[in-house]
Amino acid sequence: MLKNLANAVLFQLGWFACVLGGNSLWLLLAGAALLAHLLWIRRTRAEVHLVIAVCVLGTAVDSVLMNTGVFVFKHSGVLIPFWLMLLWALLAITLNHCLAWTAKPLWRALLLGAFGGPLSYYSGQRLGAVQFPLGLWPTLMVLAVLWAVLFTALLWLAKKLEKVSKS
Repeated sequence: MLKNLANAVLFQLGWFACVLGGNSLWLLLAGAALLAHLLWIRRTRAEVHLVIAVCVLGTAVDSVLMNTGVFVFKHSGVLIPFWLMLLWALLAITLNHCLAWTAKPLWRALLLGAFGGPLSYYSGQRLGAVQFPLGLWPTLMVLAVLWAVLFTALLWLAKKLEKVSKS
């Protein structure tokens, strides 16, 4: 219980450092939150593999969304900004911890993904970290459908990597 609370606090601390700080020294705080989790809450090979896999997958998904005009960030490039990549890594540390309860039954993951994912991007948009060229509601609707599936898949991946590491 205490580890899940610490995990949630580390994620929120990292989220704010990434979204408000962008590609600045605030990323050191987000990196420290990630490192603290990996050193004191869950130091396993499966957890590191999950962080890498979620970071790569999330970077690919958001980079496609950026390159198709769903998102606009202050920087230009083919890949999303580094702060958002780090945010994906921070999301990964929640999947087997403070958000593990959402994995079963399936509707919880679908519901949290459909609402939580878009809400996070909406918050980032309100804080000036991202723009929605297609408009607010069309972007949120696309994100709701995408995140319902994506979040469910991420929870499945987290459990799969756990099982593989135990066998």
